[in-house]
Amino acid sequence: MTSNKVLEDVTPNAEFLIKSIAEQGYSLGTALADLIDNSISAEASNIEILVDTQQEPFTLYLADNGNGMDVEALRSSMQFPSTSPDAKRGGIDLGRFGLGMKTASFSQTRKFTVLSRKKNGDKFSARTWNLDILISNQWKIIVNSDEEITDILSGYETLSNNYLNEFTDFKANTIVVWYGLYKFYDFIREVSRKEALKTELTEVTSEHLELVFHRFMERKEAPVTIRINNKLLKGFNPFPLDEKDFRSIEYKKRKFGDDSIKLEGYVLPSRSISEVKQGQTLWTTRNRSLMDMEGIYVYRLDRIILFGGWNGLLKKAPRVQLARLQVEIGNNSDDKLHLNVAKSQMIIPHDLKHAFMSYVSELKDEAVREYHNKGIKRFPDFRMVDKGDLFVRNASNKGTLLELNHDFSILTTLQNEMSPSQLAQFRILIKMINRSVNKMRKTHEDTVFLGKIKEDDLSSDDLLLVIKKLKKSGLTNEFIKDKILPKLGFKIESLPAETLKELM
Repeated sequence: MTSNKVLEDVTPNAEFLIKSIAEQGYSLGTALADLIDNSISAEASNIEILVDTQQEPFTLYLADNGNGMDVEALRSSMQFPSTSPDAKRGGIDLGRFGLGMKTASFSQTRKFTVLSRKKNGDKFSARTWNLDILISNQWKIIVNSDEEITDILSGYETLSNNYLNEFTDFKANTIVVWYGLYKFYDFIREVSRKEALKTELTEVTSEHLELVFHRFMERKEAPVTIRINNKLLKGFNPFPLDEKDFRSIEYKKRKFGDDSIKLEGYVLPSRSISEVKQGQTLWTTRNRSLMDMEGIYVYRLDRIILFGGWNGLLKKAPRVQLARLQVEIGNNSDDKLHLNVAKSQMIIPHDLKHAFMSYVSELKDEAVREYHNKGIKRFPDFRMVDKGDLFVRNASNKGTLLELNHDFSILTTLQNEMSPSQLAQFRILIKMINRSVNKMRKTHEDTVFLGKIKEDDLSSDDLLLVIKKLKKSGLTNEFIKDKILPKLGFKIESLPAETLKELM
């Protein structure tokens, strides 16, 4: 019973609380992404982010042509929080706590205004949060007058018209205005502040949004177009499925709360390493390396909420840089993943950790093989002790020959997974290795081709197939006769007629 208890007022200081909850790991890019979530949830097709970098304090506008809000919806959206984190989310609702727009805005500015009207409506309503009012510990927002709204719209329209690539027939229904980006005022020199903001917008923030919202930008139906000043953003897909040698491993999917979770690992081709060094950006964004982009990509309703790194499951390393894990979740499992306010961090729950660890381990093994240019074929676990030896000794009229053991488990597995064409080339390689090893031991002699050499399991068809492939790759008949066949130990005159004809 509380009736007999002495209660003490511990109402939090409004200023301190706002400053604290706003510092949730937001960058300019992640803060803008939170605002764009609201635009996409409101079914906007065009979103523009405009900043006047020539005039201080820097003012940022984010406008969209979504469904907009009436005055009651606007008032509700400006509350802390506007919805319960436990509420069930709609199909396109990218929100989580009902705090995103407010915390994201306060992480970058100390005063912001939201103007909105219903789609096809005429009259805007506007509300403003100002930290100066909160300093007096008053949880109150400003109801903007019609004159103030007119001035804000005039400033926005002037700036929008001064930049290139403006949208055709664009009517903004919601506009968020940040007055003064305080994190850029730490620079003493005015020119440094301007350059820092330009770099942040054109490089860091643009790349972040192109990655996070790439699926929305790439949609065939109702794509979302985002403009930052003069630049139209182009979605960057970290999983370029059109590349034939960009391959996946078998995905896993399981029930997770009221949703499901899907894990699908991908391995980039080894050629991507040299291509990125040469400046090609198919595999990475302009300012990130392969190692920056290795790791887990969590998609929540097509929006990336986490990317890069292994979330504590694995350490980044050069030999794993070709691995990327795509994780698909819905928007009703946030509490189980402990998604933070900024939608930039999550904790893998205990009952999923083993599944993640097991799958990441498999993906890592595949990526390491590709890194060493060995392909990503599936191999069994070779940690078991092999009962056979890699080389065996066979008697011949020239003494004991040292040869690769065809029954050695790795060789057996490789041969079982090869196509007929690959198997023929593999047998040729085995014979060349055997002969080279024994030539160094001075126990090998030239061979008269007798159709099928038992110890090397090589047929005339195998030899003919490989010769044709070598010629197709550009090698001349003379090179094959002078450099390849001698390493196999064959005398030219002993070759089958069909093979000789191919070399004429």
